[in-house]
This record gives sequence, structure tokens and C-alpha cells, in this order.
Amino acid sequence: MLETSARLLELLSLLQLKRDWTSSELANRLDVSTRTVRADIGKLRSLGYPVNARPGVSGGYRLAAGTAMPPLLLDDDEAVAVAVGLGAVATQGLGVEETSLTALAKLEQVLPSRLRRRVESVREAMSVVPGAGPSLDLSVLGAVAAAIRGHEQLRFGYTKPGGDEESRHTEPQRLVSWGTLWYLLAWDLDRDDWRIFRVDRMVTPAPTGARFRPRAIPGDSVVEYVVGRISKGTSKYRARVLVHAPADTVTTKIHIPVGIEVVDESTCHVELGFDDPDRVALWMAQLDFDIEVIDGDELAVAFDRLATRFRRAADGIST
Repeated sequence: MLETSARLLELLSLLQLKRDWTSSELANRLDVSTRTVRADIGKLRSLGYPVNARPGVSGGYRLAAGTAMPPLLLDDDEAVAVAVGLGAVATQGLGVEETSLTALAKLEQVLPSRLRRRVESVREAMSVVPGAGPSLDLSVLGAVAAAIRGHEQLRFGYTKPGGDEESRHTEPQRLVSWGTLWYLLAWDLDRDDWRIFRVDRMVTPAPTGARFRPRAIPGDSVVEYVVGRISKGTSKYRARVLVHAPADTVTTKIHIPVGIEVVDESTCHVELGFDDPDRVALWMAQLDFDIEVIDGDELAVAFDRLATRFRRAADGIST
């Protein structure tokens, strides 16, 4: 039985390697008869692999597309490439972050240790141009995703905005990607309440082995719940801004947690919390839209300081 199973896996690997194989080619590669090849092809079909046969003396077999996705066999190099690629896609804001992360968690769960080391080596050797978002450790993201998938309690250190680190013990429920940031929605076992954690602030997440039953998440949508909680967070300052651009357009340009409300087809309100007014004023000026501060004196004063600085820069050129 084990010999037959190993031969089926080798046959499947060969069929995935190139488009067409004759019966004699497969028989020679597997060191079996063409009759055995035909029997093995039948077994693969019974497992859901769509193998097409071409009749005749020069007939052969081809692995075709089917109605369902069967398991794929990857060699070592292919597995490493897929793992690295999925990790990169999960952080690029392409709209498939959660799906990529789910696939990455499944793949890393079965990777042998030698391939895990290769994946980490490739990641460590890669560099990216710094952007607006913080750096993200994909091993942390993968560990969190695996704990969610396995309904396993998770312990981790968490760095608070002030820089202090504390230990958290949670039931991880969902990951939510927002712009360049990832957030974990989890039930905090020590506080007996829902909490939201930024993944880039999590340190050495470690599954405990204890399983849990997923809880009902408040509200109709996990995304709306997380966005609402973050938008109404504990920032030092808050402001409400009228942006002269459609809400959909503004949404595509803003990659930090804000609340966006449609006013009409050409304007929207943006509500945001912040600790550094000058940094937010500079960032909003780069949106390249006309802006009016409706509420938030600190942000209005920061815009005034920024305008004065820009005028001095322009005057220096004109003189």
C-alpha cells in the first residue's frame, strides 16, 4: 500500500511537471508497466485529479483543469517561492491580504524545518524601500494566523504606544488589514473583554496549545467593528475635516485608521485621532485635495504653521 501511494505521488508530480506524457514515458520513469500506469491514472481520477487521455499508438496523458481545486505537489524550491510570495502579497495592500495570509498559514503549517529556515533566510535577505507603514515581521503574522485557524489560545508581549511592554493572554479571532497595518481582534482572557492589537506591536506570539470555541463577534461585520473601535481610539487629539473629493477616492489614498463619511458626490468628512498635529497636517496636505478643518483647533493651528513654513520656502526661492 505504501509503495502504491508513493508511486501515485510520483506520478502526480510528473503530470504536473509538463503538459503531455506518453504511457511508455511514464512507465519508464516509474519503472512499472504501461498497464500499471493506466491503473494508477484511474486512481488519480477517483481522487479528483482530472487526467485527460489521448488515444492511439502515440497516445498519452495530460493533467487538465477541473471543476474543483485538487491538492498540488510542490518541490522544495517551489514551496519556498510560494511562501515568500504569499508573505509579500499579504503586506502590499492589493485587496487579497486575508486570503494570502490564510494560504500562507496553511503552507507554513506543513513546511519541514529545513524549508522554514530557507524561507526565513530569503526574507532576511530581502529589502524594501521604507514606506508610510511600520515594518512587519511575517513570522509574527504567520503565527497569529495559525493560532486563529487552529482556535488556539495565544500569549504575546505587546508594546503600548508609550513604549511599555505587557503580557497578553488571548483567544485570537480575526485579522483585519487596514492600509499598511494589520490588526488582531481577540478576546482578552485577563480583561474578559474584546481587545484590538496592532500586529506590528506584538512580540514573540506563542500558541499555548489550549483550544477555544470561537465567540460571536459584536456587530454585523468584523471589519466595521474593528474600524469603529480604532477610529474612536484613545488618541490625544481628534479632528473633523471636510475633504473636497469623493469618499471612494479619499479611501484609496488614506492608509491610516480614519472614519470617512459621504457628504455628497464630490465631498466627504474625515474624522481622525492623532497625537502629532504637525505630522497629520503634512500628511493630509500630500493628499492633493482641498481641505477645510471643521473641528479640531490643534490641527488647524498645525496647518497654519505648515503654511507659514511653505511660504518661507517659496520666498527663499523668489529672492
